[in-house]
Amino acid sequence: MTVGLSKNIHVGILVALLFCLQHTAAWCQARPSLGGTSRMMNNALTAMEQGDYEKANRHFREIINSNTAIPPEMPYHFAATLYHLGQYDNSANFIKKYLDLNGYNGEHYEQAKELEKKLEVHLNEIRACNYCDNRGYRYTTCTTCDGKKQIEQACSLCKGQGVIGCSRCVGKGLVTKKNVFNIVEYFECERCSGEGRLPCSKCEGKLIEFDDCRVCQAKGLIPSEKICDHQENGPLSFRTGFKNPFHRH
Repeated sequence: MTVGLSKNIHVGILVALLFCLQHTAAWCQARPSLGGTSRMMNNALTAMEQGDYEKANRHFREIINSNTAIPPEMPYHFAATLYHLGQYDNSANFIKKYLDLNGYNGEHYEQAKELEKKLEVHLNEIRACNYCDNRGYRYTTCTTCDGKKQIEQACSLCKGQGVIGCSRCVGKGLVTKKNVFNIVEYFECERCSGEGRLPCSKCEGKLIEFDDCRVCQAKGLIPSEKICDHQENGPLSFRTGFKNPFHRH
């Protein structure tokens, strides 16, 4: 009896141990991996301390793309990094996100509010600038239309043929008419002079047409990857009295 009792105790212990192992494994699988995020976060902070904001930017973006839990203070540090890189609009977005998530309880709340004030100065400069978009990226000439705002293409009506079929004679060059004896007679189409074709009414026989450039939305300009210095220089300096067609006061 003692042997049977001991055996039952051992079996019970094994079942309990197996149960614990199964639940531990399930908990580990459900729990987000914070080790990788912590490593990337530390790498980003180290890069910031070294003044290498481009490197810090890459590490922060790795965190965002990793689909893991984002550390609550990360948006502030990323906003500070973007500020140093001159990406003020993006920086303002992350400061807002940081304050929305953390509020007064944020570890860097005071620094975030101070950065928010600094950003407003730069954002006002962007809003007043005629040489950049609302994110602060300088405009450059559209490479699709070469700044002409329109592009040349084959006529959409005649498909670049220069002529279209005569609608009166349906392209046959002849029209029919019944005489007084109810006999069908054929006559040369007066509209197309018997040719069955007419010069294209859209391109007037030139084979091409001009349409608004869809890339720049007929503005002649597109944003570049260069942060604008808000000065009249670079590719737009030759435009005397240039006014940004995208700019809204």
